[in-house]
Amino acid sequence: MGIILSILIGALAGFIAGKIMKGGGFGFWINLLVGIVGGFLGGMVLGWLGISWGGIWGTLLTAVLGAVILLWIISLFKKKK
Repeated sequence: MGIILSILIGALAGFIAGKIMKGGGFGFWINLLVGIVGGFLGGMVLGWLGISWGGIWGTLLTAVLGAVILLWIISLFKKKK
């Protein structure tokens, strides 16, 4: 998979995860970072479970899953108002 496609998938995954967890995106760069880290995290979690999703859609779903987990973990440490 090309670097451009990876960046686009990461940004889209971060945006989707932001909508799921908080109700809004965080801007392109933060969405990209959350999506990329989420892709690694989702790949690890699915790997532990013995699940492998292929193709662009599988990559996107894996990154979204990981980004949602990442945002959930961050929310545990965030101060409540």
